[in-house]
Amino acid sequence: MRGGPVRRGRRRGLLSTVVGTVLLAVMLFPVYWTVNASLQPTGTTLRAGWFPSHPDLSGYATALRDQGRNLVTSLVVALGSAALSLGLAAPAAYALARFSLRGTRLVLFGVLITQMVPGVVVANALYGAYNDLGLLNSRLGLVLADSTAGVPFAVIILHSFMGGIPREIIDAARVDGAGRLRTFCAVVLPLSRNALVTAALFTFLFTWSDFLFGLTLTTTETVQPVTLGIYEYIGAHTTQWNAVMATAVLASVPAAVLLVVAQRFITVDATSGAVR
Repeated sequence: MRGGPVRRGRRRGLLSTVVGTVLLAVMLFPVYWTVNASLQPTGTTLRAGWFPSHPDLSGYATALRDQGRNLVTSLVVALGSAALSLGLAAPAAYALARFSLRGTRLVLFGVLITQMVPGVVVANALYGAYNDLGLLNSRLGLVLADSTAGVPFAVIILHSFMGGIPREIIDAARVDGAGRLRTFCAVVLPLSRNALVTAALFTFLFTWSDFLFGLTLTTTETVQPVTLGIYEYIGAHTTQWNAVMATAVLASVPAAVLLVVAQRFITVDATSGAVR
């Protein structure tokens, strides 16, 4: 009597496993094919087999030679944008979440509205300002431009989290003699570690994958993100598909590493057990 439901449960579990495996294979196939194509000799990528029988690293050598500077630029800009976004968004989110300020909802609504503004509008507006300020073709200019998307997102994430921190924790710090700034730095920020990591991670990913600001605000090859470098690699008569694919693989490594490292901070509740 009990064997029937158990066997049906096992069959359903097996079927779910098979379906999940097939879907995962379909989603990861482009990644595999990118790695496979990056290991092919120059000129044979489009006729490559399913497996790199004779791996050739010349594509990676070409990618590092041609795109090394662009990779460094993207890394510097992404890290700078994440740091600037958190530096501006964390105190703003804490003030909006904890202080009784007039117009708080209006400010939050305005922050949400900024997320709806098309990036091309912001890029065109920044081009004229950057041209007057001398910020075109500069890493600082790209950091500031990408932060226009990172700051509102971080404010939304951090405001929601900081608003949920138990007031007893903050009151206890104030009773112990900590001022507002010390309470913010020594209590609120450590408790908000997961939210800070989440906001920083997504800001980094937004900036790392940015193409529009790089295309609009850089006009020379001196300062150029790797997304724009890959775009310029691709042409109607290119014979360096292995270098293109190798650049794509190299550009995916930082994001993949960050996702693996940061996932435990995103999934763990920072305030669990804080109030006893």
